[in-house]
Amino acid sequence: MSIFQIKYFWASAAIIASPFVVDFVHAAELELPNIFTDHMVVQRDQENPIWGHGMPNTKVSVSVNDRKSECVCDESGNWRCKLPSLAVGGPYELKVENEGKSIELSDVLSGEVWVCSGQSNMGWTVQNSEDFELEKLSANYPNIRMINFPQVGTQETVWTHKRDWLICNSENVGTFSAVGYFFGRQLNQTLDVPIGLINNAWGGSAAEAWVDADHLTQQGGFESLLQQWERNEASFAKLESMTERDEEQKESFNNLKKLMTGNHRPGNIYHGVLESHLGYGIRGAIWYQGESNAGRAYQYRELFPTMISFWRDKWGQGNFPFYWVQLADYHDEANQPNDSAWAELREAQTMTLDKLPHVGQAVIIDLGEGKDIHPRNKVEVGRRLARLALKNEYGYKIAADAPRFTAMEIDGANAILSFSNAEKGWRPFDVNAPRGFTIADKSKEFVSANAEILEDGRIRVWADSVANPEAVRYAWADNPVVNLFTKSDLPLTPFRTDDWPGVTVDK
Repeated sequence: MSIFQIKYFWASAAIIASPFVVDFVHAAELELPNIFTDHMVVQRDQENPIWGHGMPNTKVSVSVNDRKSECVCDESGNWRCKLPSLAVGGPYELKVENEGKSIELSDVLSGEVWVCSGQSNMGWTVQNSEDFELEKLSANYPNIRMINFPQVGTQETVWTHKRDWLICNSENVGTFSAVGYFFGRQLNQTLDVPIGLINNAWGGSAAEAWVDADHLTQQGGFESLLQQWERNEASFAKLESMTERDEEQKESFNNLKKLMTGNHRPGNIYHGVLESHLGYGIRGAIWYQGESNAGRAYQYRELFPTMISFWRDKWGQGNFPFYWVQLADYHDEANQPNDSAWAELREAQTMTLDKLPHVGQAVIIDLGEGKDIHPRNKVEVGRRLARLALKNEYGYKIAADAPRFTAMEIDGANAILSFSNAEKGWRPFDVNAPRGFTIADKSKEFVSANAEILEDGRIRVWADSVANPEAVRYAWADNPVVNLFTKSDLPLTPFRTDDWPGVTVDK
């Protein structure tokens, strides 16, 4: 048997905490990355890529039942075939063959596949969420399949990981993403088709780590971010080359080493995690992230849509649906107007709705916990994301998009506000009067405002101390006190009518 040289990243569970890259002579035996295992779900209604390693310059065949497709390994032994489109359901048996070797995968289902990504609030598990004891008792959904990816940060492509697809049951549901599970469960119950959920979230991760650094360079606008990382890399290389280090140098070296393999370095998660399953057939992605970028919210206005567009381009499935969760309320409650990096990050997320097609936002300004950055009510988060998918991807006539500010008219001392997605009317929570509005004149000094819902659904906002209003804000704080919902129980999206420079404008 011939052999060939490849650069391969070994990401077994034993070394995930300390990943490394090695060169070695690799026997050209047939193998698949771990996204292709028993119990997997393939995306229905389309041909799906399947890829792996095999004998260079030889034929590979992929068969499902009596249907077959073929492709040829390149000179390095890499191959990529197409799985034929499969009718919903299963189970199917899948067989891959090359030069007398074969891999057989059993219990393969055809249904809807979604990527569940972001940072810790997406990674937050079912067992750490509300009512786990009850959820565990009923979590027997054999047509829901889940796969968790490890956290590996590197600038080298990781081809595979030691993780498999799992059948959803009471024994393993606890370790899966709670938002992902509750989203997928709602789809499964509504559509009555198999659901595949790919969880690759990494707690504390920054958005730039999910994008190749070269792409950020080509895009432009991220020079200061990239220059800082170039300085980090140069400092690490210098310390790494030293044969001896004093105590201060040892501390610096260890800190920089963590950064080099961490979840903030541009490209680290893209190469270390995402590339191993990039291109797998999916319906779309759900995303919950932003906390780590809140201090640079103005930058996120461009970084976030850049990341989404980059994913779509690399995935090769066009503008697949991408739905995200807006940041929840957090920190001490704010009864008075104040500046807020978190409010500016929420604004950046909302702005992305107008920059890209086929995107959506689940607003959860009512679901956070001031004392905990990880609110435990993940059921409702998953359901609000599921609304977006059920309406936009599957044609259900339900409310899905949170109401948004559209226009302001000044009438004397009053600001009259109009909104979209509020045609069925408002339902203020707890008390009848809307809460959470502030108002300012040209001084830019905001004060708490009164608000009244008009008969036509617009909202009048005023304050006795502001005779000539210039701007209105709603829910503009880390943890604002607000109460406006539609009659479909969707909260009003936080907003401001002004574009005055915020606290993160130069960050």
